[in-house]
Amino acid sequence: MSVNPMAYEAQFFGFTPQTCMLRVYIAFQDYLFEMMLVVESVILKKLDGFPDCKISPFQIRKSTEKFLLFMKEHFDKLFSKMEEVLLQLVLNIPKNVLLPEDKVHEQYPYTKEQFQALQDEIRQLQEQYRAEASAGQALRAELEEQKAVRDELEKILQWFDGLENICREHGTCNFKESFTFLTQNAKKLQDVLKDVEEKSKKIKKHDQLL
Repeated sequence: MSVNPMAYEAQFFGFTPQTCMLRVYIAFQDYLFEMMLVVESVILKKLDGFPDCKISPFQIRKSTEKFLLFMKEHFDKLFSKMEEVLLQLVLNIPKNVLLPEDKVHEQYPYTKEQFQALQDEIRQLQEQYRAEASAGQALRAELEEQKAVRDELEKILQWFDGLENICREHGTCNFKESFTFLTQNAKKLQDVLKDVEEKSKKIKKHDQLL
């Protein structure tokens, strides 16, 4: 069997020529085995008509196997020559023949060095793309962070606007006075909350006793 990969032929036929020859060989070999079994069965039937014949079925089987081995040896020699002829003259694409799908290589030929340079350029572009994508992702994250900070600042500004409105309603425009006013109100709210919590605890205790 040929060891030449014949990749160009495989591209054209859709299978390797060696695979084709192997299948043909197996098909011929199977047919040879079947034929010998048929011959053996015919001989056995013929012998049934001669009761005085001293040839046993075992001897016939040994003779059949011997003849099969002889046929297979000659078949292998003949097939080897046939394979060589078919691989060279039938299943072989000449070196000067170019497949239609490879015509572009004839129009735009590239040397090995040019192809390697093109591969290097593609690799650099891929690295550059990954770097730009990473930078873009970092920029988007930064913009999201800035947006969150801007929202917090807008809340603070709204809080100061509310504080200013409260100061105006109570006739205080000085920030220090306004802050003192808010602190006092916060202290009152804390006292009220504490009182509510104490009353709530008393009510719970009362309910438990009941």
